[in-house]
Amino acid sequence: MAKKIISFKTKIVLMLAIILTYISTSLFLLPYNNAVKAVAYSYGSKGNIVTQIQTKLKDWGYYNGSIDGAYGYQTYTAVKYFQSKNGLNSDGVAGDATLAALGINTSGGNTASNSESNNQNVLLIARLINGEARGEPYEGQVAVGAVILNRTRDPRFPATVPGVIYQPGAFTAIVDGQIHADMQQSSMNAARDALNGWDPSGGAVYYFNPATATSSWIWSRPLIKIIGKHRFCR
Repeated sequence: MAKKIISFKTKIVLMLAIILTYISTSLFLLPYNNAVKAVAYSYGSKGNIVTQIQTKLKDWGYYNGSIDGAYGYQTYTAVKYFQSKNGLNSDGVAGDATLAALGINTSGGNTASNSESNNQNVLLIARLINGEARGEPYEGQVAVGAVILNRTRDPRFPATVPGVIYQPGAFTAIVDGQIHADMQQSSMNAARDALNGWDPSGGAVYYFNPATATSSWIWSRPLIKIIGKHRFCR
């Protein structure tokens, strides 16, 4: 009888040890499991997302190859070129940050992902405002944000916030790196106001500072209004 009691207790101890080992191992591996779930496309990848990557890059002048859904050498070098021009880690891998900059959503459109996308848009618009309009009147900062959103609704421009902001040559702050300047709270507030529907620009899709503009073409755009140092145009 004594032997049976010892055997039963031993089994209980072993079962508890196995359960604790499983729990501790799962907790240890959780960060690695999450890393595996992270979306990334690289050399050799194929499918619809690769097709979208190629299409975006080709539309914006970074890619000259065929739209075939195969992540080959030309796609790899085009992604690297895009990353290097837009302040991203230039590794040729289309991970979350690069996909967001391209305006590509791989989430399937669930509510949580849409909320995350909206938060990314707030931050991205705020960074562009911060880089382009620091020191301008608050109304002018909101107007810059509104121009970005107006472009997403205009068929002449990309349909997403990242697409508009990272369109080659569209904004000086991308070219000179000012998009990465220290963030001011007013820029965040202005981005939120623009996303909430305030458009002090009057529907503008262009703006420029006449003191620093180097393009003669921009002067041909019909003027809507002047706010601070910026002229907002159609």
